[in-house]
Amino acid sequence: MALSAEPVIYALIFIGVLVLVEGLYLTVFGKSINLNSRVNRRLEMLEKGTGREEVLEKLRKEMEQHMAARQIPLYSLLAEKAQHAAIAFTPRQLMMIMGGLSVVAFLGLTIGTETAVPVRLFASVAIGIGAVYFWISRKAKKRLSMIEEQLPDAVELIVRSLRVGHPFSSAIGIVAKEVSDPLASEFGMISDEAAYGRDMGEAMKDMADRIGLQDLRFLAVAVTIQQQSGGNLAEVLAGLASVIRARFKLFRRVKAITAEAQWSGNFLSAFPLLALIVITVTDPNYYDEVLDHPYFVPSCIAVALFLVANLIIMRRMVNIKV
Repeated sequence: MALSAEPVIYALIFIGVLVLVEGLYLTVFGKSINLNSRVNRRLEMLEKGTGREEVLEKLRKEMEQHMAARQIPLYSLLAEKAQHAAIAFTPRQLMMIMGGLSVVAFLGLTIGTETAVPVRLFASVAIGIGAVYFWISRKAKKRLSMIEEQLPDAVELIVRSLRVGHPFSSAIGIVAKEVSDPLASEFGMISDEAAYGRDMGEAMKDMADRIGLQDLRFLAVAVTIQQQSGGNLAEVLAGLASVIRARFKLFRRVKAITAEAQWSGNFLSAFPLLALIVITVTDPNYYDEVLDHPYFVPSCIAVALFLVANLIIMRRMVNIKV
């Protein structure tokens, strides 16, 4: 009984599905939706002649639609991360994409492998759903990281605007114009909502709840307290900006210190799998003499469990809250 190169084919199909969903996303919504772009998407839509109210409604729908669809079976697993990533695809479109990717994966497995049909069906569904989940998770993590990095500069810009005499609503509008996405569109929504009569504190609280960052909750609480009790908002926000920047520096320092442990854990978990793939490709008959041994399957299961345990323990050891 010889091992085949099918694991490599499965991995290549998974990567191909990831590239396909990213390309589809950029094709449908344009380059401005890409987090690598420095384009302020809200201002871009306004410059194209779209009305301010229409832009607000579109952005609000994109950023809130996923949590509204949490009651859909299985989609609840994606809802929170899709909201944090502000995925412009609707929940229905995402589910259709998962189905389409599953079909593509099934065709690829049918052409490239000789596994049984039930196995191909299960694997193709797992690849379709898993690829979308992995893609959304990466988008959410990157977007939240960018917002954390932009927030201290944005708060300091608000402070400078307040000190030269601008009202708080104008300061928010300045941030929406001067900084880049993803934070610019979020503050732009607050500015637009305030222009249409919504309470600024409520708008900021909703933004903090939608994004889920503690620093944004601090900002929303500071604005709400100042609205209710008064005080020098510029001084309060200046202190908050210093705290946010200090927390961000500390987080980066902790991340740098634990980077070696993270990579070591990932490497130790991935190396046996990579070695198995390389051996299987270069010498398909390498394990022929032990495949029929009664301890072979239990040993593989034990190794897999140890790898998973290693990855979980290493992640918990370096997951330091700041």
